[in-house]
Amino acid sequence: MVEFKDYYQTLGVDRKASDKDIKSAYRTLARKYHPDTNKGDPGAETKIKEINEAYEVLKDPEKRKRYDQLGANWKAGDAFRPPPDYAGQGGNFKFDFGNFQDLGRDGRFSDFFDVLFNQHFGNFGGQGGASQRRNLDQEAEIDLTVEELATGAKRTLQVSAGPNEKARTIEVKIPKGVRAGKKVRVPGEGGSMAGSTTRGDLFLRIKVKPHPHFTVDGDNLITEAEISPPQAALGAEITVKTVEGAVKIKIPAGTQNGRMLRLKGKGLPILNSSANGDLLVRARIIIPSNLTDKQKALYQELLDLEH
Repeated sequence: MVEFKDYYQTLGVDRKASDKDIKSAYRTLARKYHPDTNKGDPGAETKIKEINEAYEVLKDPEKRKRYDQLGANWKAGDAFRPPPDYAGQGGNFKFDFGNFQDLGRDGRFSDFFDVLFNQHFGNFGGQGGASQRRNLDQEAEIDLTVEELATGAKRTLQVSAGPNEKARTIEVKIPKGVRAGKKVRVPGEGGSMAGSTTRGDLFLRIKVKPHPHFTVDGDNLITEAEISPPQAALGAEITVKTVEGAVKIKIPAGTQNGRMLRLKGKGLPILNSSANGDLLVRARIIIPSNLTDKQKALYQELLDLEH
């Protein structure tokens, strides 16, 4: 047995809610419980998984209709087994998991979801179809650049479901906004059982390559800008790199070494959100080592003024 999940209750919307209301509720909850803003809180990780699962069903008219056929009499947490005629209503759904990268540590939706949409009704249990598929899941690492975190990426991979299966080529789309350590789920590209068409899923764990200019700090990026002593003292306009290209910024007069200047919205995109993090520019004052005679004279004049 599994527990019934009330997806409408999860998103806090009425059963008659419009598509717009459902989307709005999802975005609000996704921002509130996003793991990057709730670091160290395992409850947020569980909550975002539940929210993503509910939205995956309710955003799709066909899956929502199928779910609604269960009726409104079920209560969240009740022991659930599909009605006898439910399995015959079809379940060949396509799932867009590309937007759901924070499903929790195991990267999957619930057993309830599997029962509803994966047609493993007859043998569900401790060794049921969902459990068997999970045993076939595979995991690999994939390296991304900072720019690919910002724009998304495509990868062509060679995968094989087992030692006796010929490797096949697949193309994987990595959505923008993923972070190091998160997993991208590729449904149906994992391992398989001998004599069966059942496949597990492939999970790609994100790694980020070191970058010569940027350091990733959550949703923000950190970079350095070299400025001269006169620029620091008097202020200046300089050019700095962002993931979108070069931009000009103003260095305030009196800037001290190590001061951080913030460029709003020039960091990394936030997953499932239209917002971006910021670019933090650390001022680094460079003392010239090879002065011309004129420069020496000017520095000497400044030094004399200090006495």
